[in-house]
Amino acid sequence: MSELLSVLLALKPLPQASPRAVTWWGRATHALFLQAIAQRDAELANQLHDAGQLHPFSVSNLLGRFGRRGELQPDQVYAVRLTACRADVCQALLNALEPGGLLSEGSQVELDYQPFEVRPLGELPPELSQWRSQADYSTLASPYLLAAQPPPRRLRLQFASPTTFKSNEQHLPLPLPRLVFGNLLERWNAVAPLAFPPELQRYIDQCLTLNRYDLRTRAVTLKEGLLRVGMVGWAEFATLNYDRYWMSLIATLARFARYSGVGAGVSLGLGQMRWLEG
Repeated sequence: MSELLSVLLALKPLPQASPRAVTWWGRATHALFLQAIAQRDAELANQLHDAGQLHPFSVSNLLGRFGRRGELQPDQVYAVRLTACRADVCQALLNALEPGGLLSEGSQVELDYQPFEVRPLGELPPELSQWRSQADYSTLASPYLLAAQPPPRRLRLQFASPTTFKSNEQHLPLPLPRLVFGNLLERWNAVAPLAFPPELQRYIDQCLTLNRYDLRTRAVTLKEGLLRVGMVGWAEFATLNYDRYWMSLIATLARFARYSGVGAGVSLGLGQMRWLEG
């Protein structure tokens, strides 16, 4: 059974869809995710709704080309990415994709009251396929923790959607190592079958540094006009004191990020991240 899952949906607006602009679809994709889970497991959907900040899933914004004011284009096929990092959530999501499930091909769904049809994945741009994957925790960690290969000294991470971190009651759109990997460590220890030692946080604080980056800020309007500023782009992290064991844990957290998301608001389309390996 999969413990880690990242899936894509191809969505085409139906003719009756309104041309009105939507600035951010994250809350709508969040609602669609919970609706899909509830179709097979209402209790699990309720638990996920009340999960607090450490949701064992993430969703993306609606991805694709929009009009000049952000309105849907009737000839476009859009994408939504849904992830899970707990076995029961993975299974419920896979059930929703099977024939008869809410997210199965040919089904009609709504995002922010706009109707879409679930289309074949082949209609999406090929570059999006790199986000599709599934794994379990042992296979995710084994390349480094079982000493099959040495962990790298540097890691480049892509922040694919606006990312921000809550620190001291403030939101910081900054990829500080303690914020990025500290948040991933917290998420890993909340769901993984084997927790990483708390001493890893000290290694992160003392030995990881932000090496290079190419980032820009992007503002997102959430519910009730709340403006959230996040960063998008990439950042490279390096170790000042290479230690094979600790960097194996860091590399594993970097691989975990594509399933968990990072920072605040991962259940609303923020914090989509992956390691640009190689």
